[in-house]
Amino acid sequence: MTTDQGADRPDERPDDRPDAAHRRPPGVSDATVEAVGKVSEALEATERARGHLYSFHQLTGRSDLLLGEAVELLRAAGHAAEADLLETEVLGRNVLPGHWTFQIVEGYDDHYYRTFTEAEKRVRDRLVGGLRHLYEAEMKEARRTHGHPAHTARPDTTPPDTTPDA
Repeated sequence: MTTDQGADRPDERPDDRPDAAHRRPPGVSDATVEAVGKVSEALEATERARGHLYSFHQLTGRSDLLLGEAVELLRAAGHAAEADLLETEVLGRNVLPGHWTFQIVEGYDDHYYRTFTEAEKRVRDRLVGGLRHLYEAEMKEARRTHGHPAHTARPDTTPPDTTPDA
């Protein structure tokens, strides 16, 4: 990757270059862009893990509600002992000692997730002027076919006229 890719292309249209929010600040090295990109990639993996944690939270809660319905159905069908067993041993039980899933989610958010997101932002602010996805933006610029209507630099780029000649 090189600084401000596309700047030296003679056929480059000014409206078909990355916007300022996705152009490398002057003096920032390839190694810095790569390192900050790796920090952001690690945060993205954490975002996915957090999503799975919320899925775990919601699925476990749904399971507990379904089990509550099953206990009622067992009782109505004359199986009080089995209903009592499930109600006493499982329904409303902590998933970890002292924790329901909402407490696990809150602990993760407060202890790990928030700290990571704040630290990642501080690294971006210090090293690349706060720009997000700079590594990916440069990858896009290097890989796209310049001038092709489906390979524009930005959402607001006007694709070149592709109407066939009559």
